[in-house]
Amino acid sequence: MKLAGRLDHIEPFYVMECAKAAAEIARSPACDPALGGRPMIYLNIGEPDFTAPPAVQAAASACVESGRTQYTPATGLPALREALSRWYRKRFALDIAPERIVITAGASAALQLACLALFEHGDQVLMPDPCYPCNRHFVAAADAEAVLLTAGPEQRFQLSAAQIERAWTAHTRGVLLASPSNPTGTSIEPEEMRAIVQAVRARGGVSIVDEIYLGLSYDERFGHSVLAYGDDLISVNSFSKYFGMTGWRLGWLVLPPTLVAPIEKLAQNLFICASSVAQHAALACFEPAVIDEFERRRAEFRARRDYIVPALQQLGFKVPVLPDGAFYVWMDCSAFTDSSWDFCFEVMSQAHVALTPGRDFGKLGAERWVRLSFASSLDDLQQAVARLTRVVKAR
Repeated sequence: MKLAGRLDHIEPFYVMECAKAAAEIARSPACDPALGGRPMIYLNIGEPDFTAPPAVQAAASACVESGRTQYTPATGLPALREALSRWYRKRFALDIAPERIVITAGASAALQLACLALFEHGDQVLMPDPCYPCNRHFVAAADAEAVLLTAGPEQRFQLSAAQIERAWTAHTRGVLLASPSNPTGTSIEPEEMRAIVQAVRARGGVSIVDEIYLGLSYDERFGHSVLAYGDDLISVNSFSKYFGMTGWRLGWLVLPPTLVAPIEKLAQNLFICASSVAQHAALACFEPAVIDEFERRRAEFRARRDYIVPALQQLGFKVPVLPDGAFYVWMDCSAFTDSSWDFCFEVMSQAHVALTPGRDFGKLGAERWVRLSFASSLDDLQQAVARLTRVVKAR
């Protein structure tokens, strides 16, 4: 069967390939505690160990029991758009009209809609190397080209305005950034973000910023939305990370007013609407007691970060930039190996600790870098460090 040529520009999602290998090892006798084995510790997937709070689960049950499962408008429940508008006002002191908010089937659908609406064949979109692989593949799926620009630790693994200005060509359509970033957990400095927005705007381009980890910022310097810099910007967000609703597949876009109708037209045709049950349940996320719970969880993630980063550095891993958000550590493993891929599979098979090699996230230095997710419990992290200690000392 002849396949579409765009598939040639979309690589396998190696994170998931590693996850499949970890699951296979986890089913073996070596991981069975009843046989004296050690269970697999999963530090490879960016999924909080906290699930949706009880109030959200109860809201979902009530929605099903009352039969409120019909299609919603393609832009989402008006009540949920209004709740998000109030959240932006309270959390970020931003006046975001509900009409600018479009509810989507996860942040993935949000990115797909934005890319399909804005990019086409011949367009180029500037992105940092390293970056989340799916983001550049959304660009490729729109038949555009993701242009990766090297972003090292000296610039927090993020693009700079000067870099964007140098790289801009007649084919450049805009930038797709993430702050905080997956895989590095680092954010763009506020003044640098302002300069980036101005540089892109001056060239008639579009700025899209993935802010799905914004709620999980640990430094007040970075806990601000790009939306503060103008109504012409696009923010992608999600209920998966801060709100703990990963499998519910619910996200949203904040759009310039003129882009809402085109995005709505695409959403009507491609998705009809996001899950109505998930939308009704998400309304409970904004109850004061539930927000308090999310803040307790954010403090717990920060405590995990404050444990794991020094522990890894003591083992000999280099962590050149402290993650200020999300729940990832981007660590240099070159003291132990010249292949992060081989190293991760060695750790997986010998220590039963699943990590993610850098291959997914860019080209430059991929063999030096490993991503560790501290979304798991502190107990898991402590056990993982003990196991890693035995591996690195044996090398």
